[in-house]
Amino acid sequence: MSSIKAVEWVDGKLVLLDQTQIPVEEKYLHLSEVDAIIDAIKRLVVRGAPAIGVAGAYGVVIALDEAERKKLSREEVERSIDALRDARPTAVNLAWAVDRVRKVVSQGRDAVLAEAHQIAKEDRLSGDAMGAIGADWLTNHLGAKPLTLLTHCNTGSLATTSIGTALGVVRTMHERGLVKEVYADETRPLLQGSRLTAWELEKSAIPYRILPDGAATMAILSGRIDAALIGADRIARNGDSANKIGSVAVALACHEAGIPFLVVAPESTVDRSKRDGSEIHIEIRKDEEITHFKGLQVAPLGAKTFNPAFDVTPSKYISAVITEQRAYEIAKGEQL
Repeated sequence: MSSIKAVEWVDGKLVLLDQTQIPVEEKYLHLSEVDAIIDAIKRLVVRGAPAIGVAGAYGVVIALDEAERKKLSREEVERSIDALRDARPTAVNLAWAVDRVRKVVSQGRDAVLAEAHQIAKEDRLSGDAMGAIGADWLTNHLGAKPLTLLTHCNTGSLATTSIGTALGVVRTMHERGLVKEVYADETRPLLQGSRLTAWELEKSAIPYRILPDGAATMAILSGRIDAALIGADRIARNGDSANKIGSVAVALACHEAGIPFLVVAPESTVDRSKRDGSEIHIEIRKDEEITHFKGLQVAPLGAKTFNPAFDVTPSKYISAVITEQRAYEIAKGEQL
């Protein structure tokens, strides 16, 4: 259901669709050095927990190829892989994928590449499964009728190698004729909703409208929304979920309105080593993302900011966590 390729391995290089340029331009970067991949991850050229996980896995192959070209020592290679693993600390998929392929480094470069391909394949399959499980959950709880759905941030093919997580559920619902309209939060400060989600919805011919983040609670409480769906960058074992900043406000509004609030993410995003959300490290990003827009100053020079990339939604506000394996009904006390 999607021809969008955010992450690909082509002719020995990692190919990334530069998401900082969408929707104005579809530009692809062909990367063959680890530092360039780390920079791309930090700059959000590639973003979304599953996508950066796949990029990280292929990045280990790049590290081995670069070491061969430059005759780097084993210690230098390990430092490169460590830097890649830690490029974004909140999203667990990056560390998970790098650690997974790292285990087969001793078997050689081809073994690492095969494992990276396998991670990408599993992500594609998990997208289809999450789409079906999430769509079935919504139909079972709200009926087989067209719904108006709200999303936050971008959770589609740009964030994965598949049809997406939360947006994958939306796409599956659309294929079943069960989407009336999608409200896409603009998702400040980097506008992943208005730039990326709207772009994907346009390509998929799904009816949508963009709303400011601050309008989401009004849309929900006024009865315009039937359910909200978000992705996740890390989920603790009690169900607390870290996702793009602004997710908690959506969850609280859904709780007050009595409508479903779903978190959709692969099992690899569930970090059962974290007891609850208080143990999830939250990435704080640069002041310039708020004080400037495309290089234009929009705030007083020297203004202090509070710019967390994510917030953590307490599990008590989550109706269900949808993975490729099942729907965990967190609101009913089910544990991950």
